[in-house]
Order: sequence, then C-alpha cells, then structure tokens
Amino acid sequence: MAYIIAEPCIGTKDTSCADVCPVDCIHPAPGEEHADESTMLYIDPDECIDCDACVEACPVDATMAEDDVPEQWELFKEINRVYFEDGHEAVEKMVAAFLESKA
Repeated sequence: MAYIIAEPCIGTKDTSCADVCPVDCIHPAPGEEHADESTMLYIDPDECIDCDACVEACPVDATMAEDDVPEQWELFKEINRVYFEDGHEAVEKMVAAFLESKA
C-alpha cells in the first residue's frame, strides 16, 4: 500500500510533507522540473515506504494511505499514478477535468 495526495493539495502545494519524507518520494519538490506550474504534489508509489510521516505533516489533510481514500477522492489514486507514468501534462489534464466536473 502506498500513500497518495488528494484534492486539498490542489492550489496549496505546501511542501511540509516533502520536507519530512525520508525517501524523497513526493514530487515535484521545489527546484524540480514543473514545481512552479504543477497544480499539486504527488507521491511516487514505487518509492513510498509507507512511513506515514507525510500524513502528520500535511497542513490540509490531503495525504493519506490508499486504503483510507474517501470515495469522492478515489480518482486521486489514478492521478498520482499518472504523474509518474505519463508525466506532468497528462496529469494536469486529469486535474483540470476533475475541477471542471465539480464546477
């Protein structure tokens, strides 16, 4: 089981979670490609060691274990995966579509 970041991170991108991550699996961190234009942060499921440190550090309660994701945020499991498999542009389209569906 990996951890994911969900809707509350959109527009916030507080990096407290990345600061406490012992394996640096939260991206894009400050200074990384797409850090400035990214809508939110993402957890790499292949790097995450399920330590739970990010959950406590997140000021907007956007970080959680995959098994704890509420139904309204199920899509964010896929969104986190797409960031690492298909890249920044693909995931930004998904996030935009999610936001449009809520409007």
